[in-house]
Amino acid sequence: MLSLEEARWRVLEAVGTTEKVRRKILEAWGHTLAQDVIAPHPVPPFDNSAMDGYAVLASSVRDAAPESPVRLRVVEDLPAGRVSCREVGPGEAMRIMTGAPLPPGADAVVPVEDTRAEGGTVLVMRSAQVGENVRKAGEDVREGETVLLSGTRIGPAEMGMLASLGQPEVLCHRKAVVGIISTGDELLEPEEELRPGMIRDSNSFSLYGLVLEADAVPLRLGPVRDDPALLERTILENVDEVDVFITSGGVSVGDYDVVKEVLQRVGEMDFWKVAMRPGKPQAFGKVRGRPLFGLPGNPVSVMVSFEMFVRPALLKMMGRREIFRPTVTAVLDTPIGRKRGRTELIRVIAEWREGRYHARVTGPQGSGILKSMILGNALAVLPEEVGRLEAGEEVTLYLLR
Repeated sequence: MLSLEEARWRVLEAVGTTEKVRRKILEAWGHTLAQDVIAPHPVPPFDNSAMDGYAVLASSVRDAAPESPVRLRVVEDLPAGRVSCREVGPGEAMRIMTGAPLPPGADAVVPVEDTRAEGGTVLVMRSAQVGENVRKAGEDVREGETVLLSGTRIGPAEMGMLASLGQPEVLCHRKAVVGIISTGDELLEPEEELRPGMIRDSNSFSLYGLVLEADAVPLRLGPVRDDPALLERTILENVDEVDVFITSGGVSVGDYDVVKEVLQRVGEMDFWKVAMRPGKPQAFGKVRGRPLFGLPGNPVSVMVSFEMFVRPALLKMMGRREIFRPTVTAVLDTPIGRKRGRTELIRVIAEWREGRYHARVTGPQGSGILKSMILGNALAVLPEEVGRLEAGEEVTLYLLR
């Protein structure tokens, strides 16, 4: 059997990257930057007020206190979006709104709640230090600074930064389109009534969500009956529309595992036994240049196999710098594991407590117990040589959520 790491790296070495495309900011969410973003100007571009109040010289209010307020003459109102040409001098103040450029001469802002307006003057009831409540030009981003690196996922903050820098569109890697095919004569759609011997197809829906979560584009093409001609037609009719195929079921050694038969005929496939639990039977290869992942049929095996192989491959294809889930070390609150010889991936509930991560098993760990993936927010990794860990021992976790 292949080790988990060997199988993973074989997959990663075999996949390329999607082409680069230009996207407007509002269309770029979840894409991966294909270029560094360099600031053409500082952010903010000028010194401005961090709150509503009065722009003053700090020296003018050095002795201000609630019991002995300092009276200043208000020379102007300055809303956001307007620049004042008037200089603030000693004994003067300018009423200023959040975000408005700091006027010439002023070097501090007194919050409005520490003042009381009286006619054309203002009573300041506390002192202010130079620079207090002032956002300096470039305190967020300096001109010429590399703000975002190629390979970065574009999320809400990145979208806002692109707008701040005056970049209405950006060069990204195209999102991969993923064709999802679940196989089996026993599969029903969710709206169909259960009949003896039949089950509803859950795998394609779990995979659909996993593909979305990986920022790729899912295309559900099944379920497909255990009919070699039908499966072959489904694959070949969609091969020009997708970048990746995922099948579930039909990759072990059973008489009805038609996926293996079809993939051998239409693609260049390797069929693996991977030393992992769950998810031992796997297939990987290409159909007309498109990577195809043949995953096991049990629901947990499908989801864990996706996490180990498909998700990192999709992220690499889309140009992402970070392709693996974050890992942490946790102390076990419950014993885990069975026997040596395979890497076990155990669904656990991880929580931060007493200054470190703790983990406890979700419950039964059968490969058909989909509820374990709902309850668990992490996968505990037991290497092949370990076999079992007791409560109180440390374990590595892949954080899923």
